[in-house]
Amino acid sequence: QVQLVESGGGLVQAGDSLRLSCVLLRRTFSSYVMGWFRQAPGKERQLLASISRSGTNTYYADSVKGRFTISRDNAKNTVYLQMNDTKLEDTAVYYCAATLTTFTSPAYAYWGQGTQVTVSS
Repeated sequence: QVQLVESGGGLVQAGDSLRLSCVLLRRTFSSYVMGWFRQAPGKERQLLASISRSGTNTYYADSVKGRFTISRDNAKNTVYLQMNDTKLEDTAVYYCAATLTTFTSPAYAYWGQGTQVTVSS
């Protein structure tokens, strides 16, 4: 069973930085394309960023491009989301996800439990 465990959420002030982490347990982490999503109240879940198995390729949604950075450490079975220059609209529950499908057309099958990020003014 694939298990993803997120950490690092919390309350920050606008403009602050935050780093989210997600560990994939009991599987070969390097086999998975990884992604970060978020869901704000009343809104659909949105893909923010994804990273290929080796870490060579990344994708970012326009809303976070230039502010957020996705990275992975295959030796630690961990994917990260570095969030800089946070904004009020970044407030949401953040989820990491994993897939064995392709980086260019991923179908995420495995999800973490989510971690709350709240940005205050």
